[in-house]
Amino acid sequence: MLSLASTAVLATIPSPDRGVWHLGPIPLRAYAVCIIVGIVVAIWWGERRLVARGGEPGTVVDIAVFAVPFGLVGGRLYHVATDWDKYFGPGRNPLDALAVWNGGLGIWGAIALGGVGAWLACRRRGIPLPAVADAIAPGIVTAQAIGRLGNYFNQELYGAPTTVPWGLEIYQRVDPATGLPDELGGVAINHTPVEIVHPTFLYELLWNLGVALLVVWADRRFRLGHGRAFALYVAGYTAGRFWIELMRRDEATHVFGVRINVFTAALVFLGAVVYLVLARQRGEREDLAAVISAQRAAEGGSPSGQPVPAGVTSAAGATGATAAAGTSGEAGGGQIAGPAGSQAEVATPTSERISGAGAGAAGGESDGKDGGDGKDGAKTG
Repeated sequence: MLSLASTAVLATIPSPDRGVWHLGPIPLRAYAVCIIVGIVVAIWWGERRLVARGGEPGTVVDIAVFAVPFGLVGGRLYHVATDWDKYFGPGRNPLDALAVWNGGLGIWGAIALGGVGAWLACRRRGIPLPAVADAIAPGIVTAQAIGRLGNYFNQELYGAPTTVPWGLEIYQRVDPATGLPDELGGVAINHTPVEIVHPTFLYELLWNLGVALLVVWADRRFRLGHGRAFALYVAGYTAGRFWIELMRRDEATHVFGVRINVFTAALVFLGAVVYLVLARQRGEREDLAAVISAQRAAEGGSPSGQPVPAGVTSAAGATGATAAAGTSGEAGGGQIAGPAGSQAEVATPTSERISGAGAGAAGGESDGKDGGDGKDGAKTG
């Protein structure tokens, strides 16, 4: 019979023998692939959720063009700032600070600077950032979970030695060409573990997936708005990161003998909880469709985002302008004001214009989803 010790060893989790594969001269890094897959999932899921909340298709993709680069830069800056000695200490190469593919993205910096990029994009689109944040919250934390798989391939973010059955085997990786140790780019030629440790990357992965489910459930149950779904994600994530960070034993900057990310997690958690409570005073969830429609009207365009040509009297584009012309125009000719202040001569009798106005209003009522400006259309739009 197998001893208990042998059974425990057989039940452990093996690490991948490498984290990099080469397609000819091109290195394919598992960490980078996981980050990219996570970003794609976050954008896809966030897009679906935003459209379901009344947003326009393509909005999240447009925002991601700003937010993703900002987030990557912010994540790297935070990592380098809190692990300064790894890149600028004695015998270190400062250019390694640019080698993002080797790992090292601080989620705190990624969310902070990524939020700045998202805010800039939201201002350009004329939509509130909190509403977008609520839509993408579960996608972001799911992307974080996928990104933790990259840490698995890199054999990083693990805890202290353990005898639990789900312990993670750590192998010695070397450069096949030189035989020198290379933990990131090397290959494990001997699958005898040098130690068995707590897979804290796995703990965080599972926790993050749980937070994603919590946000989705709470959002549906309580119709969270005004950034509250995002605040719930932040609070849930930081609560888990706090205790997981205490288990990790990889190199990190310490303050008063405690890992700096423990303090960061605690402070961000408190801020998220305060915001979650205070945001309740802002009322029910935003009506994104109404916000977008009002923004388009303020810009002098149709709710679909396209300017209304001067003199057009269709129900979908200028019902209000038609009605105004029908009631105030003079017999034998009148003027219809375009959205940009231009005017077009309309040589039609007053009776015909009034009739046209009525038809336009009726069209707005039946096709209000296309953005009719008439009163009846506004009821169903």
